[in-house]
Amino acid sequence: MNDATPEPTPQVGANDVLRFLLEIFAIVSLGIFGFAAFPLPWPGVLLGIGLPLLAILLWGLFRSPKAVFHVDPFVKALVEIAVFSTAAIAWWIMGQPVVAVVFAVVAAVSGVINGRRELRD
Repeated sequence: MNDATPEPTPQVGANDVLRFLLEIFAIVSLGIFGFAAFPLPWPGVLLGIGLPLLAILLWGLFRSPKAVFHVDPFVKALVEIAVFSTAAIAWWIMGQPVVAVVFAVVAAVSGVINGRRELRD
C-alpha cells in the first residue's frame, strides 16, 4: 500500500493548446522554408530537414515542459523567441508578410501571457 499522495495533474488551458499549435506551425514553417527557398536537392533538402530538427532540439532541451536542462524563464523566453521569430522571418522571406505578421503577433501575445504565468508561479 502506498501512502504517498499523488501529484496533481497540471491543468491545460486554451493558451497551452494555442502554444502547442504555434510550436507545430513554426516547425512546419521552417521545413517549408528549407524546401521552398533553396534549390533542390542541395541545400534545400538539408535545410528542409535540418531547420525543423534544430528547432525541435532547442525546444526539447530548453523550452518543453519536460526539458532536459532546467533554466530560468528568461532563457526559456529567448529560445522561444528564437524559434518563433525564425519561423516568422521565414514566411516574410517567402513573400508571405501577412502570415509572418499574424504569426508573430499571435506568438508574442501567447508568449507574454505564458511568461507572466511562469513568473507568477
